[in-house]
Amino acid sequence: MPSLLIVHHTMTGGTRQMAEAAAAGARTEPGVQVRSLTAAEAGPADVLAADGYLFATPENLASMAGLMKDFFDRCYYPALDRIQGRPYASLVCAGSDGSNAARQIDRIATGWRLKAVAPVLIVCTHAQTPEAILAPKHIGDADLGRCRELGAAMAAGLALGVY
Repeated sequence: MPSLLIVHHTMTGGTRQMAEAAAAGARTEPGVQVRSLTAAEAGPADVLAADGYLFATPENLASMAGLMKDFFDRCYYPALDRIQGRPYASLVCAGSDGSNAARQIDRIATGWRLKAVAPVLIVCTHAQTPEAILAPKHIGDADLGRCRELGAAMAAGLALGVY
């Protein structure tokens, strides 16, 4: 049975909501095992065991979250040359732009020679003040719906052997 690994980090809850929605969408595909782990929990064995990946991070200071970077630091070399060609997509929860975090994930995925199967899904919270940036986030239904659709599409592609 093919498996989808969702790796995520959150500090204010927004990215967790997005990852949970993607996992819920992926779980609608009965022929795919879905594992959702925090960046701190996930390790090289999880990466090697998965057939596809969904990486979810907030953008912090125009960069992916530090714990996501730590995940990639810990997993990059153990997985290098062992996962090429596998599909991936990414989710970014951003206060304004999100493109720098997306680019960082894409560069790492390029090094792993993963195959992007969807454009990055960026949800903008418009949090611009210190108070708004640090406040718990609530992701709207429309954006969560897009996350569910991405998860479902990833799982369907894995189940059908498209990727």
